[in-house]
Amino acid sequence: MKKWCRIFCLSLICASGFLAAQDQVIPLWPDGAPGAINDPTYVETLDTDQPWRIRNVSEPTLSIYLPPVDKANGTAVVICPGGGYVRLAFDHEGFMIAEWLNTQGIAGIVLKYRLPEDRIMQDKSIGPLQDVQEAIRTVRHHASEWGIDPHKIGIMGFSAGGHLAATASTLYDERVYEPVDTTSARPDFSVLIYPVISFRDSIMHPGSRERLVGDAPSLAQIHRFSADEQVNPRTPPAFLVHSVGDETVPIENTLRYFEALRSCHVPCEVHLFESGGHGYGINRGKGSEAFWPEILTHWLKMHGWL
Repeated sequence: MKKWCRIFCLSLICASGFLAAQDQVIPLWPDGAPGAINDPTYVETLDTDQPWRIRNVSEPTLSIYLPPVDKANGTAVVICPGGGYVRLAFDHEGFMIAEWLNTQGIAGIVLKYRLPEDRIMQDKSIGPLQDVQEAIRTVRHHASEWGIDPHKIGIMGFSAGGHLAATASTLYDERVYEPVDTTSARPDFSVLIYPVISFRDSIMHPGSRERLVGDAPSLAQIHRFSADEQVNPRTPPAFLVHSVGDETVPIENTLRYFEALRSCHVPCEVHLFESGGHGYGINRGKGSEAFWPEILTHWLKMHGWL
């Protein structure tokens, strides 16, 4: 593990100077994750063909990117990269997002969360949810130290990371582990980019559902992890982005979450783009989907988070 970490840090140094803006990396669970199973053969790796795709996460971390003090506005966003709950797209859906948020005066906190796996978890269906709840609580615990307003902490997720962010936005009160205090795990807002939302057969992303709840989930599991079915009036406001031609995660996922929010009178905004497909993150494409970050800044400003 130590050898891999040295290689990963060396790669960061070479990656267009991204390490310079990274203030620190901290373990999410210094004393070990709840419900963890030790398996020494489960080793964190980088995909050789896609060097920013991380697999086999057993020791989740938070990578802290703080904006310049003279530009900071007190808002923070916990970022959940996508990857189908198989791997984490740590570049264009992770640290590149944090770097962009810093230009807006926002602290970017990249969550390297555990991917569902029976070998290292007593209950793989709640492992990622445990991590994201603890991530939000950790940011609130460090709010003063990091110059963050504890009431301006959002969550952002892409694809399966969008599912995790939506789950964090709806199941924040679920007691999936014993927290050290009563600090809230509820995000103040959410940004969901081509998210997996529903585990219903008609519109699900099969890989994400199978990884999280297995290939034969119960109806109760499907309902629990279909975020649109868990929305209530206390669900945080949401900004949603999806492309019409997305052949990986059907656009109906975003539409169902949007309609659920509207029915509960939760402030929400959705942007549907003609092009883009799936997985573009913050990479600049040729279509109008490339401008979602600029649109997001206006939404954040409208709500007083920017």
